[in-house]
Amino acid sequence: MKQSLKIVSLALATLAVPAALAAQDWKPTEPVTIIVPWSAGGSTDTVTRVVAGELSEAFGQNFVIVNQPGASGSTGTRAVWDAPHDGMTFAAGAAADLGAYPVLGNLDVTLDQWRLYLHVANPAMVSVRSDSEFQDFGQLLEAMKASEVTVASAGLSSAGAIAMQAIEAAAPGIKYRQIVYEGGNPAVIATVAGETQFTAQTATEQVDMVRAGRLRPLAVVADQPLELDGFGTVPPITDWLEGVASAPNYFGIFIPADAPKEVLDSMDAVWGDKIANSEVMKKFAAERGALFKATWGEAAEAAAMPMLSINAWQQYESGAAPNDPSQYGIPKP
Repeated sequence: MKQSLKIVSLALATLAVPAALAAQDWKPTEPVTIIVPWSAGGSTDTVTRVVAGELSEAFGQNFVIVNQPGASGSTGTRAVWDAPHDGMTFAAGAAADLGAYPVLGNLDVTLDQWRLYLHVANPAMVSVRSDSEFQDFGQLLEAMKASEVTVASAGLSSAGAIAMQAIEAAAPGIKYRQIVYEGGNPAVIATVAGETQFTAQTATEQVDMVRAGRLRPLAVVADQPLELDGFGTVPPITDWLEGVASAPNYFGIFIPADAPKEVLDSMDAVWGDKIANSEVMKKFAAERGALFKATWGEAAEAAAMPMLSINAWQQYESGAAPNDPSQYGIPKP
């Protein structure tokens, strides 16, 4: 019997905060910029603002969010890469997007050229307006087999688009038209407003509208159900489509790997202590339908790879991406 996907947190370090802070060699003397490559209010923006607050407290310096959307998140990420690699400009987002940019031809920088600091995994969720005719995912699936259905997403490599490609791969021949918005939050609002018939963005982006009774979740894109605080159980999409490819979609902070060693060492120490044990982050994950698991460095790359493999190969095999993922060290799932 499947066990419900609980909102859990794992403490990955046992050091006391003072010990981690004492180990730091890097103390920023001016505010650090974190570029969120999506519009305000989406899953990346929301969690990054929480993380920025925790980093500001740990380092005694402000970490400032700048939203710079465009080109499926690659515009803001490119701005970080093009900035001086001095540790004063960070990127934020989903690791599955970050590693897929060279496959898409958006940014010729591979995953191992970044130092990854991951915090939460955000599952995609298929939802409709509360007054929709579709009462479960099976009905929506039958509708997509019969005629074109509209879905709101945040663009080519967004969680919603990745989810739809996975669904299409498991159910060839379905018909849908993707309406693209400049972020997950606008995509969710568009569905609530009736501009599209459903959305498949992250649960985090949808949870407020679900609790307000404006959206009705039909399925989580996973092989286990999701227990969503304030709503109840969302069934897994595999109840209807066994072959849907899914993996944890980890979000985090990214720093060019050739940044000064003292910057990376200090971030490692703070991530392994302050972030991994953050009650604020644990509460955020529980309230937003996210899975909290703080990892960094090689462990983070390993955690990110399953979803990156799904994303990159789906994009390539569908013809949306021009470059073979294998040439960037991305294994086929």
